[in-house]
Amino acid sequence: MQTLTVISIGLGLLGSAQLISPPRSKKDEYHLLIGTYTQKSSEGIYVYSFNTKTGDFSSESIAKGLKNPSYLAVSPDEKKVYSVGEMENGGAVYAFAFDNKTGTLDKLSSESSGGAGPCYVAVDRTGKWVIVGNYGGGSLSVLPVLENGGVGAPQQTIQHEGKGPNEKRQEKAHVHSINIAPNNRDVFVPDLGMDEITYYQLDEKTGKLTEGKPTKTTPGAGPRHFTFHPSGKFVYAINELNQTVTAYAYSKDGTLTPLQSLSTVPTDFKGQNICADLHVSPDGKFLYGSNRGHDSIAIYAIDAKTGTLKLVDITSSGGKHPRNFMIDPSGELVLVANRDTDNVVVFKRDAKSGKITPTGKEISVSMPVCLKMIPKG
Repeated sequence: MQTLTVISIGLGLLGSAQLISPPRSKKDEYHLLIGTYTQKSSEGIYVYSFNTKTGDFSSESIAKGLKNPSYLAVSPDEKKVYSVGEMENGGAVYAFAFDNKTGTLDKLSSESSGGAGPCYVAVDRTGKWVIVGNYGGGSLSVLPVLENGGVGAPQQTIQHEGKGPNEKRQEKAHVHSINIAPNNRDVFVPDLGMDEITYYQLDEKTGKLTEGKPTKTTPGAGPRHFTFHPSGKFVYAINELNQTVTAYAYSKDGTLTPLQSLSTVPTDFKGQNICADLHVSPDGKFLYGSNRGHDSIAIYAIDAKTGTLKLVDITSSGGKHPRNFMIDPSGELVLVANRDTDNVVVFKRDAKSGKITPTGKEISVSMPVCLKMIPKG
């Protein structure tokens, strides 16, 4: 894999790096943020008041006038929210101030994402740097966070070059997610088009990304999303095109060693399916992944010593095309965003078995794509 740095490195605009502690939460009370595609009736980013004990919710606000604010990221101090503007030409990154009392988003700035079709955005643990992945353009960009919480123009853009055996989906590089490790140094970037999890080291003082050794995946796998185990010993990737999840051992030098790959769909399933999102439960005991086509959530038990997986269940997502889902901070609920049926389904999670069951509660939102929670202060 070759990379090309398009824009030179500049200095950050927030001074010395400091990890930011979020405010204390009112127990069980959260703001639920929903990023969407605005291709049908959605008006932008929706904010709800949400109780993680009961699953009850109520509308708080809508950030309007945005084009496809699909994927969201919350700053470490939980006072700012960043969103992509997922457009095929001229992708954007939006920055907002978040009012914890009212649940409203106030737009601070909009900048180019440095490429086409941005589909993922992340914020480093100091809150100084926003990194965006451009799926259409096959690139990633680093944007500095300004003093007011807005974002400046990209100060570094890295272009991926390569392709995979799937001629329709892997005709070129397609960056699909940005995953910053808890150490705030290691940055893993699954590229669906190249069948690679590329690796960079972040300098949190300057925001510069330095390329390291990538991890090759099975040809045609199409790695998409990625998550860290709470132990810090293992990571997991979901592969969109060959419908698998892969467990890796994670070394301190950033090396990933594949341990195991398992299917996300039943052995007798013959229909069309592509994978999307995955998350580890807060207790580190279970891994969850979403299927679009089979329209389900696959659930795996995690061996605490080896990091390997064992299939527990595959449960209906309660709708079509579960693009994204989340496990609430307590680990008691799982919320699944079904893009094509315009609903967010609330499931109860059994901590012992890992299985999920519908609560009967759903939020109606047009084309939901991303879910994030901010605790009420």
